[in-house]
Amino acid sequence: MKAVLLRELGGPDKLKLEEIDIPKPRGKEVLIKLKYAALNRRDVFITYGLYPGMKLPTILGSDGSGEVVEIGDEVTSVSINDEVVINPGLNWGDNDRFSNPEFQILGMPVNGTYAQYVVVPEENVYPKPNHLNWEEAAALPLAGVTAYRALFTRGEVQKGEKVLIPGIGSGVALFALQMANAVGADVYVTSSSDEKIEQAIQLGAKGGVNYKKEKWAKELKNIMGFADLVIDGVGGPSFNDFIYLTAPGGRIVSFGATSGPIPEFVMPRVFFKNMDIRGTTMGSPRDFMNMLSLYEKHSLHPVIDRTYSLEEVKQAQVYMEEGKNFGKITLKIED
Repeated sequence: MKAVLLRELGGPDKLKLEEIDIPKPRGKEVLIKLKYAALNRRDVFITYGLYPGMKLPTILGSDGSGEVVEIGDEVTSVSINDEVVINPGLNWGDNDRFSNPEFQILGMPVNGTYAQYVVVPEENVYPKPNHLNWEEAAALPLAGVTAYRALFTRGEVQKGEKVLIPGIGSGVALFALQMANAVGADVYVTSSSDEKIEQAIQLGAKGGVNYKKEKWAKELKNIMGFADLVIDGVGGPSFNDFIYLTAPGGRIVSFGATSGPIPEFVMPRVFFKNMDIRGTTMGSPRDFMNMLSLYEKHSLHPVIDRTYSLEEVKQAQVYMEEGKNFGKITLKIED
């Protein structure tokens, strides 16, 4: 089969398309012939070695959809020819509050979906939502479950609340926008791109502000008021502004820190507001199942920015690294 392998570090240019053997499913494993895969920012970080638990060589890719073509001799809930989507969170455990120490994400150290075939545990295979095509289904898993957990499991979003989503345009941020809209929350966004803010408004955001402006936080407060919930994957200096923009008794849920550490964190700004700061990452199997159910109930469709072939994976990762995308970047996997 064709697969994209990373054998050495140095960025997307080190990815190589190779011909390797099709893996065999054993026991409770399932072999899936992939139709589409999708990119996540972790894929780019891994090519530079900027991810914990590095192990090479590896096949990147956490997201994928396809057809089951072979099953292990202990599989009971999945059949050959099933149309499926993959939950990339492996070995979460039984506690919904946090993952266990054995938790891993598909696509390093376990071989992932930048390939024509992938083997995954039976418990990580779910029926593809009928209203989604192959590409949309592949775009949803990692970012979708991250957004769902941040909004609902950790963020406890309620109808009518104001939700601030910084850095709109990424997969998680757009999924959070869609889901929050679906349950009747009022969403506001930030971006360095006026065009992305306008696109978000077209998708249902109530408004937004370009954070490149000198006093963007005050401008946003004048538009929004205070946010009941902030879904943050940015971190960095802006986190202090998010604290300022959070309502008394409000919540910030952090799922990433693409802008680095938070400088000059002033704790009284937090406790005088009686606010919560909560961490989250990925999601449990229950989160994943509930996320799929929400997308089916409200007939939601992931936003796709651009599609590449498996042979164009380097260009795809460079495009993601530039941060110009509004929506998911996918890989079409040909026979």
